[in-house]
Amino acid sequence: MSVPTLLNTVRSHGMRVSTARRSVLEALDAAGEPLTAEELAGGADLASTYRNLETLESIGLVRHVHLGHGPGRYELSGRHDGWTTCQLCGRSTPLPSPALQAIRRAAREAAGFEPDFTHFALTGRCAECRAT
Repeated sequence: MSVPTLLNTVRSHGMRVSTARRSVLEALDAAGEPLTAEELAGGADLASTYRNLETLESIGLVRHVHLGHGPGRYELSGRHDGWTTCQLCGRSTPLPSPALQAIRRAAREAAGFEPDFTHFALTGRCAECRAT
């Protein structure tokens, strides 16, 4: 979704497109990975950044994810279906949707369970760490 489309969604929810909201959405759109609130705030007020993130999350434009033991991170909704995080080196990589669908199917068939991969990363060891 383009930034102008994201901003129109903000307006369609009866909200003002503030400079701070625009900055958060532009930064998330430009980022290749989820960002922390601190990274998004730059020199702006951190509490205001968190409030804007919460508002944008409430209307479905932003989601927060936990990639390991660090702080929560934020990305545009729909940007990635899920993440993996290496327990040894900490590197996080997006997990393609077909892989997640296979895991969902296996969990449903084996345990009647429907996993949700939008909030937490799957953890394990990456190929590089397994090779060493």
